[in-house]
Amino acid sequence: MVRANGAVSLRELARVVQTSEVTVRRDVRALEAEGLLDRRHGGAVLPGGFTRESGFPQKSHLATAEKTAIADLAAGLVEEGEAIVVGAGTTTQELARRLARVPGLTVVTNSLLVAQALAHANRVEVVMTGGTLRGSNYALVGSGAEQSLQGLRVSKAFLSGSGLTAERGLSTSNMLSASVDRALVQAAAEVVVLADHSKLGTDTMFQTVPTDVITRLVTDESPVHDDRAATELQALADQGVQIAVAGAAGGGAANGNGPSGVPGGDAVARQQRRDVPLPGPRRQVPGAATGLRSATALGEQGGGAERARVADMRRR
Repeated sequence: MVRANGAVSLRELARVVQTSEVTVRRDVRALEAEGLLDRRHGGAVLPGGFTRESGFPQKSHLATAEKTAIADLAAGLVEEGEAIVVGAGTTTQELARRLARVPGLTVVTNSLLVAQALAHANRVEVVMTGGTLRGSNYALVGSGAEQSLQGLRVSKAFLSGSGLTAERGLSTSNMLSASVDRALVQAAAEVVVLADHSKLGTDTMFQTVPTDVITRLVTDESPVHDDRAATELQALADQGVQIAVAGAAGGGAANGNGPSGVPGGDAVARQQRRDVPLPGPRRQVPGAATGLRSATALGEQGGGAERARVADMRRR
């Protein structure tokens, strides 16, 4: 089934072979040990290491619940009247479906799927790049796409990819896609990466966004036993990436809760609390002395003379 379709979900496998997902998961683990396939969250794909990239039909059936949760959280980062860029991918497609409700929004994209999701949004302006169509992910790539982005400036870029590590940042398996993603990043003041936890710790051939350029990561809550994702998430937080976790207790990054299963969760929580505006310094009341305390406290320190000074201040 994997050879025929490129990818398959555990649920579908269990239905076809009429057994439980627990049994299927154990068998998939054994097949991965033999090098016959690669496990992904909720399914399996053909092996390929750094160079293989699944096409849209395969990607669209993997981690669908996680992508939906990530898109819901990421949509909350977009404000009315903003201008943003949105890259190609199945997760960014889910985000685009939610952006249709944001009035006054301008979206620049090289993705036909993103443009299609926004085609009937009357209050959203969609700007397409030029370029050559890459059929496997319905994206415009090449020099035409890159040149159309020159001189562009927007507030945020929303990107996905094939893998994300603290060491190299976001990466993808295709050179043309990576080049356009880098051009999208250069146009934005902030870079938001959308990646489900199965991509954490995965490194692919072409780097698109170095870690120090990533402003924020929106991801889902990794399973407790997923040590690789948890470790990578912590390393990204240590390097200053703001972490927003869809499905975390309390609703994600704004509450300051670290994702479950992350070692040293307090560090992640500190990154998440950056999203919460801190109160500014309290203003002095006009005419009030900064050192003014109660008459009793002043009397204890200065005796009768101090009490007289306070009484005089009150009269004035």
